[in-house]
Amino acid sequence: MGGILTITLPIFALIGLGYGSVRLGMFKVQDMRVLGTYVLNIALPALLFNAVAKRSFSEVLNVEYLSVFLLGGMATIFVVYALTGVQGVGPARRAIAAMGSACPNSGYVGFPMILLIFPDLAGVVLAMNMLVENFILIPTCLILLEFSRPRAGRSILRLLGEILFSVVRRPLVIGLFLGLAVSITGLALPAAAVRLLDVLAASASALALFVIGGSLVGLPTKGNRALAAEIVVGKLLLHPALTFGAMALLAAIGVGVPMGDLAVALILSTAMPMFGIYTLLAQEYGYEGLASLALLGATTGAFVTLTIMIGWLV
Repeated sequence: MGGILTITLPIFALIGLGYGSVRLGMFKVQDMRVLGTYVLNIALPALLFNAVAKRSFSEVLNVEYLSVFLLGGMATIFVVYALTGVQGVGPARRAIAAMGSACPNSGYVGFPMILLIFPDLAGVVLAMNMLVENFILIPTCLILLEFSRPRAGRSILRLLGEILFSVVRRPLVIGLFLGLAVSITGLALPAAAVRLLDVLAASASALALFVIGGSLVGLPTKGNRALAAEIVVGKLLLHPALTFGAMALLAAIGVGVPMGDLAVALILSTAMPMFGIYTLLAQEYGYEGLASLALLGATTGAFVTLTIMIGWLV
């Protein structure tokens, strides 16, 4: 148990440090937005570029990993959306529940965690997770959210185009694509550029966790507690369980699946709490209280569930 806690405790201690620093007045909530902007727009893009550019194209685009990660995420969206529909939950809250259950925080929490367990895999795992999340999982949930309100005459193709355009403009995606271009062409970067990217990438991990903790202060907590609890269970338990099931099913029918450390990193990636802007997206539909409750519950509960999973899988 002591060895497992050396992995999980630093992660959640940094989150707690961020929370305590804001709660005690050392930083303001607005400061977390500034630091978060730096991590999201500079540090993580540099990290993704570095991780991808230094590896072969086939290593970055591991079809077996991508397929299982995609199947697990889409299965989670379908199951949660269907189950909440049976319960009589409205379409917007169903979409928010599906998003919270199927979209992990791969950048701010997942990468630091995987980095401590599998340092050689952390960068490429982050890159593959980001590909699936940004181009399929999150857009699918955004489409479900848009269908919950009048579309003002917009066609499905126009809606898809708007979402795709918003995705490709993100610095994270730009950094990922630039890294892929370097990987494919085999270009050698100048030593000074490599050093700069290394320094920027190194700043991402601790600062991201600090921002997550600080951002939890002051979140609105009025919402459906029962549904928030279901979202927490969906994110921390259902998502990794369905992903494990997808991997077992593919293996049973003779389809290649990730093995060894890569398989463990995949399952752990799906067991992370939901991504940081979850509450902001829910706020557009008037359900920031529900999303905040779920985010708080998943972030704190993940300390227990991840500790257990790491002890079982690693």
